[in-house]
Amino acid sequence: MSSIACQLSFVRSTLPEGVKLVAVSKTHPAEAIRAAYDAGHRVFGESRPQELREKHEALPKDIEWHMIGHLQTNKIKYIAPFVALIHSVDSARLAEAIQREAAKCGRTLEILLEIHVAEEETKTGWNMAELMEYVRTAPFARMPDVCVRGVMGIATNTDDGTAIRRDFMELKRCFELLQPYFGPRFDTLSMGMSHDYPLAVECGSTMVRVGSLIFGRRGLKKPVL
Repeated sequence: MSSIACQLSFVRSTLPEGVKLVAVSKTHPAEAIRAAYDAGHRVFGESRPQELREKHEALPKDIEWHMIGHLQTNKIKYIAPFVALIHSVDSARLAEAIQREAAKCGRTLEILLEIHVAEEETKTGWNMAELMEYVRTAPFARMPDVCVRGVMGIATNTDDGTAIRRDFMELKRCFELLQPYFGPRFDTLSMGMSHDYPLAVECGSTMVRVGSLIFGRRGLKKPVL
């Protein structure tokens, strides 16, 4: 069994039923994704639209591709025909641009609303007050080709578990506040990465994004724990 398959098996063993694993394959070659695919995994996350499109073209078509990185409006066209879920919708402008591209493709595009909870100002995401104001005006009801499935966020980059837990609990609170506006399909809380996903799961995450723990850091031969 390859090291990627071993690490993938380990991560899966730590997740309770009902938590979906997105294997974050950004910057890693198609061969690494193929190793995880051959081990039975089908859900992969990428952060660059053009790289995502190239990998989609090169790899099996039953892969479920997730766009997890910051997305520029002029890059939506590269992924709209096939992407399964866009995690990083952080503005009204982006949501409306996704609606236009979805209509061109004749598809319903599923999205998550990225909410800013971290202490770092460099991280992207909606301010929750602004998002609630936007949602209350019901603009998503005028986007027939966009389906809002939930929220996504990134915790503060720190070793302080208390601070990380605080960020995750705030994301859970935001998810619960928004859920009545979107109905039963609003079921996804995407939070938690390689270094903090067990805590995210404790706080209610339904989807984790794990990269280095499966694939290793770029340039290393084996994944690192």
